[in-house]
Amino acid sequence: QVQLQESGGGLVQAGGSLRLSCAASGRSSSVYAMGWFRQAPGKEREFVAGIARRGGTTAYGDPVKGRFTISRDNDKHTMYLQMNSLGPADTAVYYCAASGSNWLTRYLSAYDYWGQGTQVTVSS
Repeated sequence: QVQLQESGGGLVQAGGSLRLSCAASGRSSSVYAMGWFRQAPGKEREFVAGIARRGGTTAYGDPVKGRFTISRDNDKHTMYLQMNSLGPADTAVYYCAASGSNWLTRYLSAYDYWGQGTQVTVSS
């Protein structure tokens, strides 16, 4: 089993930045592709960004392209999401996800493990 724990969420003003972290524990060696998703109240969970095991391949959802950057440190079993130029539309619970496959995808069903989520609130 793999456990994922997000941290770094909080309240920030529009235009500000936050950095989320996702620490993997347990059988973290079985983790390949990882991703960030978010869910706003009343909306479906959506893909934010994904990264392959070696970190050389990344993908982003259209709303965050050019503003968010995903990265990972495999030695620390940790993934990051640097979020810049935040706006109220970015307000959501952000979830970390991990897959036993290196298939980098935006489909929720492809991910085997999920964190509990961390709240990000952007005030206008």
